[in-house]
Amino acid sequence: PSKSQIETCLKEQPLVLTEGVEALMQSLQAKNVDIWLVSGGFRIMIEPIAARLKIPISNIVANTILFDGQGNYESFDTNEPTSRDMGKPKALEQIKAAKGYETMVMVGDGATDAQAKPPAK
Repeated sequence: PSKSQIETCLKEQPLVLTEGVEALMQSLQAKNVDIWLVSGGFRIMIEPIAARLKIPISNIVANTILFDGQGNYESFDTNEPTSRDMGKPKALEQIKAAKGYETMVMVGDGATDAQAKPPAK
Protein backbone atom coordinates (compact mmCIF):
# COMPACT_ATOMS: atom_id res chain seq x y z
CA PRO A 1 0.00 0.00 0.00
CA SER A 2 1.01 3.61 -0.44
CA LYS A 3 1.68 5.83 2.56
CA SER A 4 -1.53 7.78 1.93
CA GLN A 5 -3.56 4.54 1.71
CA ILE A 6 -2.24 3.45 5.11
CA GLU A 7 -2.94 6.86 6.62
CA THR A 8 -6.47 6.82 5.18
CA CYS A 9 -7.05 3.32 6.55
CA LEU A 10 -5.92 4.39 10.02
CA LYS A 11 -8.17 7.45 9.88
CA GLU A 12 -11.23 5.54 8.65
CA GLN A 13 -10.69 2.48 10.84
CA PRO A 14 -8.89 3.61 13.98
CA LEU A 15 -7.09 0.89 15.87
CA VAL A 16 -8.92 -0.27 18.98
CA LEU A 17 -7.07 -1.23 22.13
CA THR A 18 -8.08 -4.16 24.29
CA GLU A 19 -10.02 -3.03 27.35
CA GLY A 20 -7.71 -2.43 30.29
CA VAL A 21 -4.50 -2.05 28.27
CA GLU A 22 -4.17 1.69 28.87
CA ALA A 23 -4.58 1.23 32.63
CA LEU A 24 -2.04 -1.60 32.64
CA MET A 25 0.51 0.50 30.73
CA GLN A 26 -0.02 3.44 33.12
CA SER A 27 0.48 1.15 36.11
CA LEU A 28 3.69 -0.34 34.71
CA GLN A 29 5.01 3.09 33.74
CA ALA A 30 4.30 4.39 37.26
CA LYS A 31 6.59 1.60 38.51
CA ASN A 32 9.29 2.60 35.99
CA VAL A 33 8.90 -0.63 34.02
CA ASP A 34 10.23 -0.33 30.47
CA ILE A 35 7.64 -1.25 27.88
CA TRP A 36 8.52 -2.30 24.34
CA LEU A 37 6.33 -3.03 21.37
CA VAL A 38 7.89 -5.83 19.33
CA SER A 39 5.88 -6.71 16.26
CA GLY A 40 6.03 -8.27 12.85
CA GLY A 41 3.59 -5.55 11.85
CA PHE A 42 4.43 -2.19 10.38
CA ARG A 43 5.92 0.68 12.35
CA ILE A 44 3.67 3.22 10.57
CA MET A 45 0.64 1.50 12.12
CA ILE A 46 2.22 0.84 15.52
CA GLU A 47 3.53 4.34 16.21
CA PRO A 48 0.03 5.78 16.84
CA ILE A 49 -0.57 3.04 19.42
CA ALA A 50 2.75 3.80 21.09
CA ALA A 51 1.86 7.50 21.22
CA ARG A 52 -1.51 6.75 22.77
CA LEU A 53 0.10 4.47 25.38
CA LYS A 54 2.97 6.93 25.98
CA ILE A 55 5.57 4.38 24.88
CA PRO A 56 8.64 6.02 23.34
CA ILE A 57 9.08 5.50 19.59
CA SER A 58 12.58 4.26 20.44
CA ASN A 59 10.91 1.32 22.22
CA ILE A 60 9.35 -0.07 19.05
CA VAL A 61 10.84 -2.92 17.08
CA ALA A 62 8.73 -3.47 13.98
CA ASN A 63 8.93 -3.56 10.23
CA THR A 64 9.55 -0.33 8.39
CA ILE A 65 7.93 0.19 5.02
CA LEU A 66 10.11 2.10 2.60
CA PHE A 67 8.26 4.54 0.36
CA ASP A 68 9.52 6.30 -2.75
CA GLY A 69 9.49 10.09 -3.14
CA GLN A 70 5.79 10.04 -4.11
CA GLY A 71 4.77 7.94 -1.09
CA ASN A 72 4.36 4.70 -3.05
CA TYR A 73 5.42 1.39 -1.56
CA GLU A 74 8.99 0.62 -2.55
CA SER A 75 10.14 -2.14 -0.21
CA PHE A 76 10.68 -2.80 3.47
CA ASP A 77 13.72 -2.58 5.70
CA THR A 78 15.24 -6.08 5.82
CA ASN A 79 17.57 -4.96 8.62
CA GLU A 80 14.70 -5.08 11.10
CA PRO A 81 14.94 -8.34 13.05
CA THR A 82 11.17 -8.78 12.84
CA SER A 83 11.30 -8.85 9.04
CA ARG A 84 12.13 -12.56 9.10
CA ASP A 85 11.28 -15.80 10.88
CA MET A 86 12.54 -16.00 14.48
CA GLY A 87 12.80 -12.21 14.46
CA LYS A 88 11.09 -11.64 17.81
CA PRO A 89 13.56 -13.69 19.86
CA LYS A 90 16.39 -11.94 18.02
CA ALA A 91 14.85 -8.53 18.78
CA LEU A 92 14.41 -9.44 22.45
CA GLU A 93 18.01 -10.67 22.66
CA GLN A 94 19.19 -7.35 21.21
CA ILE A 95 17.05 -5.36 23.66
CA LYS A 96 18.19 -7.50 26.60
CA ALA A 97 21.86 -7.07 25.69
CA ALA A 98 21.53 -3.31 25.12
CA LYS A 99 19.58 -2.63 28.31
CA GLY A 100 21.08 -5.26 30.58
CA TYR A 101 17.69 -6.67 31.54
CA GLU A 102 17.78 -9.83 33.65
CA THR A 103 14.11 -10.63 33.17
CA MET A 104 11.80 -9.94 30.25
CA VAL A 105 8.10 -10.70 30.20
CA MET A 106 6.26 -10.83 26.90
CA VAL A 107 2.55 -10.76 26.20
CA GLY A 108 1.45 -11.96 22.80
CA ASP A 109 -1.24 -13.81 20.91
CA GLY A 110 0.45 -15.73 18.14
CA ALA A 111 2.99 -18.30 17.06
CA THR A 112 5.77 -15.76 16.56
CA ASP A 113 5.22 -14.59 20.14
CA ALA A 114 5.66 -18.16 21.36
CA GLN A 115 8.99 -18.26 19.49
CA ALA A 116 10.24 -15.48 21.78
CA LYS A 117 10.38 -17.79 24.82
CA PRO A 118 13.27 -17.62 25.63
CA PRO A 119 14.58 -14.96 26.04
CA ALA A 120 11.17 -13.78 27.32
CA LYS A 121 9.17 -15.59 29.97
